[in-house]
Amino acid sequence: MMAQVDTLVEEEEDYSMYDNLDFADGGAKNFCSNKILGLSPAKLISIGYDLQLGYDLQTDTLRDALPETVPFSRTGGLRLAANIPVISRNDFILQVGANYWESTYTAADAAAIQHPLGQNLAQNGLRTTGLNTTIFKPFDDTRFVVVQASADLNGDYAFSDIMPLEYLKYSAAALYGKRPSDNKQWAVGVARTYRVGEMNYIPIVLFNYTDAANKWGTEILFPARAHVRRTFSPRQMMFAGYELEGQSYRLTRGPFAEDDLEIRRGELRFRLVYEQSVYNFIWISAQAGYRVNYSYNVDELTDGNEFFRGFFGDQPYVMENTLTNPFYFQISLNLVSP
Repeated sequence: MMAQVDTLVEEEEDYSMYDNLDFADGGAKNFCSNKILGLSPAKLISIGYDLQLGYDLQTDTLRDALPETVPFSRTGGLRLAANIPVISRNDFILQVGANYWESTYTAADAAAIQHPLGQNLAQNGLRTTGLNTTIFKPFDDTRFVVVQASADLNGDYAFSDIMPLEYLKYSAAALYGKRPSDNKQWAVGVARTYRVGEMNYIPIVLFNYTDAANKWGTEILFPARAHVRRTFSPRQMMFAGYELEGQSYRLTRGPFAEDDLEIRRGELRFRLVYEQSVYNFIWISAQAGYRVNYSYNVDELTDGNEFFRGFFGDQPYVMENTLTNPFYFQISLNLVSP
C-alpha cells in the first residue's frame, strides 16, 4: 500500500555538495557542425552500377579516318567509392577517400565500326581510379572553411597495363562559409575542376537548407550539382535535380598507343533519386534520369601537359564529336554515417 501513496512534500536538496565542482566545458569554445538538420546521410562506402541506354556517337575526322556514326546499345559499369573520417574532432575533420568508376561501351555492331575512336571504346572502355581528401575546419560556432583535393587516373587502361602516374589529373576546391542555424549553411569559393571534361577554374556556391518541418530542403554545390530534397522520414528521402559529371581520359591503347590524345568527356545528368534505409546504416539509392552530352571532344596533350582553354579559349580540338542523349539508371548500396 505504501508504494501507491504519492509524496506531496518534496525533499529539499542540499546544493552545497556541488560547491567544489566545475563544469568541464564551461570555458570550452563551441564549433559549428559540418552538417545541418535533415541533410542526407554521408556515404562512407558505396557499391553501385551505372547504366546508360542506347545512343549514337558521331565521330569527327581523325587522320585518314572519315566521320562515322557509331551506335552503342548501352554503356555501363561498376562504381565503387569509400570516404572514411580519419580525424573527427569538433574543431577539425579530415576525411580520405578512394573511388573507381568504369564505363564499358557495348556497340550495336562492333564488327562494323571503322573509326579508331569507336573501335577503341568498344574494345577497351574508359575507367577512373582516384584518391581524395576533404578538410572541414570550423573557426567558431558559425564560420568554417572546407578544402577538397583529388587525384584521378583516367583513361582506356587495364589494370594489367596501367597508365603512368604522370597522367594523373588533379582537382581542388576551397570554400568559406557560415552555418547561421541548425537548418542552414552556405559557402562560396573557387575550384579547379574537370567536370565539363577539360580543366577549368570556376566559382562555386554551397547552399544546404532544411525547412522547419523537416519536409523540404536543398542540397546544392553549384554548378557541380543541385537538388531539392523531400523527406518522408529520417530514413526515406527523394531528390530532384542535376549533376555535372566529367573527366579527361587519356587514350593509350590500340591505334592511340603512340598518340597524346585525351577525350574531354563532360555530361549533365537530370535525375530523380530515391534513398531509403534497408537496415540500420545500410541504405539503398536508386536514380533515373536523362543524360545530356556537354562534351566528347578530343584534345592533344603532348606528354600529358595540360593547358587552360576555359570558356573563352579558341584552341582547336583534334576531334569535335557529338553524342545523342539517352535515359540512364543507377543503383547503389551504401554504408552511411550515423
